[in-house]
Amino acid sequence: MSTDSWADQLDLMIRARTPIIWIRSLEEQRVESLLEAAARRLGDRLLLRWDFVEGLAGLPNREGEAARNPMAALACLDSLPADQGAILLLRDFHRYCEDAGICRRLRNLSRQLRLAPRTLIITAPDWQLPLDLDDCITLLDLPLPDADEIGQLLRSIAGASGQPLDAAVLAELTAACHGLSEQRVRQLAARALARRGRLGADDLAEVLEEKRQAIAKSELLEYCPSSSTPADIGGLETLKHWLEQRRMAFSAEARAYGLPLPRGVLLVGPQGTGKSLTAKAIAHSWAMPLLRLDVGRLFAGLVGASEARTRDMIQRAEAMAPCVLWIDEIDKGFGLAATGDGRSDGGTTQRVLGTVLTWMAEKTSPVFVVATANAVERLPPELLRKGRFDEIFLLDLPSPEERHAIFDLQLKRRRPDHRIPLEVLVDRTAGFSGAELEQTVIEAMHLAFAERREFGEADLIAAASQVVPLSRTAREQLEALHQWASTGRARPASRLRRVTNSDAR
Repeated sequence: MSTDSWADQLDLMIRARTPIIWIRSLEEQRVESLLEAAARRLGDRLLLRWDFVEGLAGLPNREGEAARNPMAALACLDSLPADQGAILLLRDFHRYCEDAGICRRLRNLSRQLRLAPRTLIITAPDWQLPLDLDDCITLLDLPLPDADEIGQLLRSIAGASGQPLDAAVLAELTAACHGLSEQRVRQLAARALARRGRLGADDLAEVLEEKRQAIAKSELLEYCPSSSTPADIGGLETLKHWLEQRRMAFSAEARAYGLPLPRGVLLVGPQGTGKSLTAKAIAHSWAMPLLRLDVGRLFAGLVGASEARTRDMIQRAEAMAPCVLWIDEIDKGFGLAATGDGRSDGGTTQRVLGTVLTWMAEKTSPVFVVATANAVERLPPELLRKGRFDEIFLLDLPSPEERHAIFDLQLKRRRPDHRIPLEVLVDRTAGFSGAELEQTVIEAMHLAFAERREFGEADLIAAASQVVPLSRTAREQLEALHQWASTGRARPASRLRRVTNSDAR
């Protein structure tokens, strides 16, 4: 929702005499500015402000009244003329609503204020509404500043400094600041002016660093620098081609063509087939930050806290946009929702999953979701429905041609001029995953290094004979995965022949 649409919604709620509105936001100064504008639009309504320390503000001769007295703050509207429209902004008032007297007073006001052009506004970043107030208070989420707001703010700051911004630089800075609060944009601009006396393209790196720090402060997301590229992945040519098409869909030309922003991709397959490496390669090749989400971090013990953490995660991810959001092992995080056992946690898993799925289906921000899963039977059916992801890919055990490519890649990474023949080794490693092939090379190097010599084909074959591949230890699970994918639920990531468990026998 744009800020203009949000302002229209606020105006409508005030005109409709919605008695008590909770504006969910950390940006107190911005909320106050938006309320000042609303008060002017709605016929010069009186805007009053109260907080516990400073008391009342906005009424002549009553400045500081009701300081340290939340109950008295609610009574300040009683002394106004009957026809005086007013908006009372209460900061941090949610902290006092557990008090029985204040709760009762708010319930009374929710009836009385419907008869007068007056509105209570409570601003707080998060709040578990008491059950008694659930029907009395209307929630209104304040979105982060949109591009028009950010551009206007930067243009105003640059103009005040006497160094107007070039249109191209303004567009770059506006795009880079997307997802930051107004206060953070002001802080970045203040630092730039203190350092160089002007705003400019040099500030782009600092904007990204500001976003990285915001992620670092969060326990929900992990910022993952990556140097991996698609060239570091052996095989998976179909998936690579598909990803290159989706990379082009983020461009302005794609918007003009009518293409929507890509939503994301679900990568399923056995362990060690390159799912995590693919997520890292996507972010690096697309020049986007990679944010890793461990779904388990979303869940907290307090009632309502998990849902709040999920909303916070979404907001932080959108603050880094354009970015890649990597949901690692999504089957483990939301497995309970698929089996129905989520009822044992009071439905928290289902509610968190519902919030994530709704966001994935309706998001308009350039956040590309890459989810990885090993056990597809644990995935909730609603997660696999079309519209959540653009595509679902099966990353299977590598074929002989892919094993040759992976061995060659791993060897050249360690010995760029290697001349080791690979035909016998490829034949001896049927059913190995990519990770197991890499471990074979490492084990061969250990064998040779212990004897203080260079490793060769014999060491690689000896190392391969010591590995018990997953295709043998988890044969039933792999067969079930192949059966699931054979029904058309997933596209093969490789255009080469798929390896089955019979190759490992």
